[in-house]
Amino acid sequence: MSETPALILALLAGISLGTIFFGGLWWTTRKGVLSPRPAVWFFGSLVLRAIIAAAGFIFVAHGDWRRLVACLLGFLLARFLVMRLARAP
Repeated sequence: MSETPALILALLAGISLGTIFFGGLWWTTRKGVLSPRPAVWFFGSLVLRAIIAAAGFIFVAHGDWRRLVACLLGFLLARFLVMRLARAP
């Protein structure tokens, strides 16, 4: 029973990490297309987003595979949420 709050927090952390990752990708795509140097935008964004996501997963999991899975599920859920919100009208 005491593991449930930790898994819920891991899920919420995964949603946050996914929102940062995929929201950052959406923002980068909008800015990078209009930039005179799109490669700098896309590469810099990829590195920054990957570091944030990897560090977040390591911090949240803290050596427990169940927390890692919950965080990954939240991350994937955020992907679908950002895709739905960023859809072109």
